[in-house]
Amino acid sequence: MVLKQHQENKLHQSEGWMQKWQDYIGEFVYGGIDGSVTTFAVVAGSAGANLDSSIIIILGFANLIADGFAMSVGSYLSNKSELENYKKHERIEYWEVDNLPEKEKEEIREIYQAKGFEGELLEQVVDVITADKDRWVDVMMKEELNMVKADKSPFAMGAMTFISFIIVGLVPLISYVWDYISGVGGNNLFEVSILLTSFVFIGIGWLKSYVAQTSRIRSILETLALGSAAAVLSYFVGSILESIIN
Repeated sequence: MVLKQHQENKLHQSEGWMQKWQDYIGEFVYGGIDGSVTTFAVVAGSAGANLDSSIIIILGFANLIADGFAMSVGSYLSNKSELENYKKHERIEYWEVDNLPEKEKEEIREIYQAKGFEGELLEQVVDVITADKDRWVDVMMKEELNMVKADKSPFAMGAMTFISFIIVGLVPLISYVWDYISGVGGNNLFEVSILLTSFVFIGIGWLKSYVAQTSRIRSILETLALGSAAAVLSYFVGSILESIIN
């Protein structure tokens, strides 16, 4: 009995930790998808155009920094706007509770009446909720406006996007960076990049299935298909432009 209770407590703690960090994991996943797909597309287009490794490295890193920063700023502003919108409506609800208490109390009554509460029980629920202003406003935000305050930090979400974009997006460039540093002069750099990036797509797809609560196989195949489509298009565009220009 004690062992079972201990296992249940550990399970609840684990679920609580995962729930707390799920938003950040999701941001890492989607930042990583964008980073790997866009950088691999740059590499594929450059390979299709038969560009030198040094040029591919320059284009790849330029894409990593510029796009990664742009995405992180977009994530930060989006989450910041969401938080500011919540706080704006929260201030309005506090004003209404202070200045229009009877109207707001009636709204609470209507909300819980629609849930099936009636008679003395309904009045008790209304009295308990309206006895505490913070609880009152919290209920109005959730039940009337369908708004829940996000615990995630806009800055942390933006930083997570940037970090994942850089780390995951760097993988398609690894073979070219290694070739440039070592000076070996490999002939299969693009093929190695494809292999490494495929492993990344599989890993990111697996993580995405957890965040989106979908089939792992389906999520992995979708991520592989997305990356492959972008790479194929970029490769042929680079190849066609190279033949036209030269």
